[in-house]
Amino acid sequence: MSDSHALSGAYALDALDDLERAEFERHLATCPACRDEVDGLAEAASMMTEMSLTAPPPELRDRVLSGIATVRPMPPVVGEVRAEVTSLADRRDRRRFRGLLAAAAAAVVVAGTGGIVWTAAQDDTSTYTAAEAVQNADDAQRFRVQLAEGVDPDAEATVIRSEDLNRAIVTTVDMPPAPEGYVYELWLLRDGQYVAAGPMATDSDETVFSGQAADATGAAISIEEAGTQPVEPSDAVVGTVEFQA
Repeated sequence: MSDSHALSGAYALDALDDLERAEFERHLATCPACRDEVDGLAEAASMMTEMSLTAPPPELRDRVLSGIATVRPMPPVVGEVRAEVTSLADRRDRRRFRGLLAAAAAAVVVAGTGGIVWTAAQDDTSTYTAAEAVQNADDAQRFRVQLAEGVDPDAEATVIRSEDLNRAIVTTVDMPPAPEGYVYELWLLRDGQYVAAGPMATDSDETVFSGQAADATGAAISIEEAGTQPVEPSDAVVGTVEFQA
């Protein structure tokens, strides 16, 4: 298995063979981010149990795994860093969030007949991504992130959360790249403590928070050293937001 992180979606859909499942479960025991991702996908699937399901085609597993293979994440891309942001960058960083790739490779599409069809990800604008699902949820709430001084004054960040979907995303505008060797790390505030929710994407202005967001009371963005797995935000917090009813 070349990339265990990318198989969260296939595991949640029971689309792995026995050997792959055993290998992934060994990985799952040591990867909190993947456990959160699997829990979130399983909870989303359970919300659909009362709906009639169209039987998945026999080739589902091959389509899911081939879809994952075509969307493997690229290495982080870093560009020139503004001096204001560089002043915040004396800390740790983290790996890319890849659970969304697995979820996208096993996207759920509502069929015209009222049933549900499981389909592998493809270049089809009719297929909802996780980010689109959150943005278009009936209960979607939008919260403006308060960015710290020193961040580009034109930059904006907004967190969108759906309690029904138990998911949240962050969207950004004109956000400068993190300093070289560092990434922007996302955090969810639960019971007064921040929980790591994956790094922000470097190739998109939308990132899905890893883990469950329904019970979160806020979020934060920090600068962390790339390749690490921080358990709490560094002093370089560049944005915070509180979720209000």
